[in-house]
Amino acid sequence: MTQPMSDQRKLVSVIVPVYNEEQNVERCYRALRAVFEPLAATYRLEVFFSDNHSTDRTFEILASIAAQDADVRVIRLARNFGFQRSVLTAFRMVQGDAAVQIDCDLQDPPELILEFLKLWEQGHDVVVGIRRKRQEARLLQVMRKGFYRLLRRISDDELIDDAGDFRLVDRSVLERLKQVRDARPYTRGLVSALSARQTGIPYDRNAREYGVSKFPVRRLFGFAVDGLINHSMVPLRLASMVGMIAFVAAFVMGLWFIIGYFLFGTSWPAGFTTLATLLLASIGLNAMLVGIMGEYVGRIYEEVRTRPLTIIDTTLNFPPEADPAQQKVHS
Repeated sequence: MTQPMSDQRKLVSVIVPVYNEEQNVERCYRALRAVFEPLAATYRLEVFFSDNHSTDRTFEILASIAAQDADVRVIRLARNFGFQRSVLTAFRMVQGDAAVQIDCDLQDPPELILEFLKLWEQGHDVVVGIRRKRQEARLLQVMRKGFYRLLRRISDDELIDDAGDFRLVDRSVLERLKQVRDARPYTRGLVSALSARQTGIPYDRNAREYGVSKFPVRRLFGFAVDGLINHSMVPLRLASMVGMIAFVAAFVMGLWFIIGYFLFGTSWPAGFTTLATLLLASIGLNAMLVGIMGEYVGRIYEEVRTRPLTIIDTTLNFPPEADPAQQKVHS
């Protein structure tokens, strides 16, 4: 039920990204209501569902929930824009003093939100859930841990190892997110990059009870690439380094051929030394020049990515003056 309005209570927006989650949306809604029911005197709850163009009954169920609870807001995207864009769009649209992102499948325990709120009240602008244990294949767990540690080491931002998408974000960070223009956002790292005082809480992630995961290995690899590119210039610099190493190797090889010919009388096949040296040198120079150009292109790319994130097709429980569906575009 909708709680009575109170100017003294803080508004907490809970963002739930969904895609074909007809078995989970109602369970998730009830679980969130149960967590916030004892906090009604202190916090108001806004449940914000971002439907990434589900093809099952997900939106139909969401419409039924929104019809019964005015504190539930729903957006449905015109097509599947991907998880990251869907989440970032929701972060930009919520009205809360703080926003909490949680997966619809309840693998992240909603009860942990209470601990998030305590740390938020202590002055932290981002509180993340640190996944201590996951119900998945051992090899995949090892690969995840390795990636998070690699990303932290090469990133210029303060990222937390094993931090997932379950997090609380303060209004100050939400306002900064509105200024971001990124066609391929890595929202998880972006939130941490814009934080001034973040902290984390370790927890064990539950197994999914209903439905199937929407993140196969192929998509996880895509997220990893986005994370590396968005938070580090190391891949570009690596191209320059490889080019330089190849060029130096070509120089040393050419010098060795000359020394072998004049001092040791070594006989090489006709044209071999020239061909081998020039070939390796040209490869090295090309790689080095491409790497240098990549440094500039990468910086230009970061500045000019201004395309709209998503197109919103339908909204529920938005006042007319704040209804993004009227413009059909959310940038």
